[in-house]
Amino acid sequence: MSNLFGKRSVSDDGGDHWMSVSDLMAGLMMVFLFISVALMRDAMNERDKIKEVAVTYEKTQEAIYLALLEEFSEDLDKWGAEIERSTLSLNFTAPDVLFANGKSDLSSKFELILSDFFPRYLQVLNQYKPSIQEIKIEGHTSSRWNHDSTDYEAYFNNMNLSQSRTRAVLGFVMNLDYVRNDHFNYSWVKQYVAAVGYSSSKVIKNKHGVELAQRSRRVSFRVITNAEDQIRKILGGE
Repeated sequence: MSNLFGKRSVSDDGGDHWMSVSDLMAGLMMVFLFISVALMRDAMNERDKIKEVAVTYEKTQEAIYLALLEEFSEDLDKWGAEIERSTLSLNFTAPDVLFANGKSDLSSKFELILSDFFPRYLQVLNQYKPSIQEIKIEGHTSSRWNHDSTDYEAYFNNMNLSQSRTRAVLGFVMNLDYVRNDHFNYSWVKQYVAAVGYSSSKVIKNKHGVELAQRSRRVSFRVITNAEDQIRKILGGE
């Protein structure tokens, strides 16, 4: 047993001590201390990296918003459009300009708007492409359908309608000369631009919680940055 726990010694006051065990415990405590310090340092490094990504994300968001606003500020009113700062969405909010009621064919006026808007939109975003994860063309409807439709029927009818409309928008902009005749533009749009229909899941309401049917019927071009992917890579150690 003495080989395992060390030799017992007797102190001047008569107390027994296991010297090797106490030394071992002290050594273990130092090891745990070094491990704790190392873990704290790694955690602080991760925190600093995430903070840096967050700051860069905010700066990029603001820069994209200001660039879009500078480019399109004089066009928004005549297009019936607006730019939402927090989501980087450029929303076309005049439903009568976009499509006929219940139809997915683009109106001639909306085609003219898109022909002017989309090439300029890509040019504005060109310098931010390394920070862009995706551009979503989002279709939104009101919650209404026919007066005798159930809520379930209205939701899925509007889902089909919103999806058909965004596919029509995507198909149209991809067929513009600026996109179709430029391999880089065409490839980038094909890879990064998606068409999504949300039906009435994101209707716009007033301060009293009442749905604003006209404003809910809209098409949005929304920029999504890759900050979340960068944070995930930091946490995953990639």
